[in-house]
Formats: sequence, C-alpha cells, structure tokens
Amino acid sequence: MKKLIFALVCIAAAGYFLACNKSTPGYTACGGNTPAQDSTALLQYADDSIHVTRDTSGMYFQIIDTGSGVSPTGTSGLTVAYVARLMNNSIFDSTSNSNLGGLLLDQLIAGWQIGLPKIKKGGHIKLLIPSALAWSCQGSGTAVPPNSPVYFDIHLINVQ
Repeated sequence: MKKLIFALVCIAAAGYFLACNKSTPGYTACGGNTPAQDSTALLQYADDSIHVTRDTSGMYFQIIDTGSGVSPTGTSGLTVAYVARLMNNSIFDSTSNSNLGGLLLDQLIAGWQIGLPKIKKGGHIKLLIPSALAWSCQGSGTAVPPNSPVYFDIHLINVQ
C-alpha cells in the first residue's frame, strides 16, 4: 500500500512540474489564454483599420514608419509616446513623451520585447498583443483585467 501511495505521489508531482514548465509560446502556469485563444478578439479589434501581420509569437503588428538609426535591444532604454487600449477600445494608459530609460526593453511585457525591435528610432508601430504576451492571468492592477489582450500604438522617439 505504501508503494502505491508513493507511486501516485510521484506521478502527481511529475505532472505538476511538467505542467508548470511548458515551453509552448504564450503558455502561462496560471492557466491564462494562449495567443491562439486571443487571436479572434485581436483580429476583430484590428477590423479593416489596422492592416496587421502575424508574428510567430501569435502577436499582430502594423509598422506605420520603420524609423531610422538603431533598433532597440534587450538592454535599450526607450523614450516613447503611446496609447494603450483594451479590446473594448477603452484607454488604460497613454503618454505623449515617456522616458523609459530607467527600464530596459527586456524588463517590459513580452509583446513590447517582440514588437519594438521591428522598428528603429523615430518609428511608429501598432501592436495587438495577446494576453499571454502582456499581463496574462495576473492582469495589471485595476487597469488591465486578467487574460486581457491589449492594443498599443507606439511612437519610438529615442533609443538609448
């Protein structure tokens, strides 16, 4: 009987650790949506007004202006102007000239880490980010509910 209990505990523990370490893009240990689950909402938001391209991560983007100069890397500080919206079109954050120099690109949400290197200093990009590449099932305070895909319209003013 002890061997049976021990075997069941080992199987349960193995299942737990395997489930919590999935390497599938967009998977979250807390049970958040995958990029595929948010795809319909993102495409409906884009409608005909945003002509999107799908990234392999499951995120959608439209480059309005590629900019010139350097592209941001993981260690870049950024100065940006952006508007951030939920899929109901409500603005949850915006800034006209925010210096994120104290934050490195690799400290921001995955959607920005994937999207911003697609443009250079002075560029303009629209990002439709699945919840798994934003704040997943945790959300962000009271502004972004759990499992919310988000939209960012970003002007990359400077790269440090």
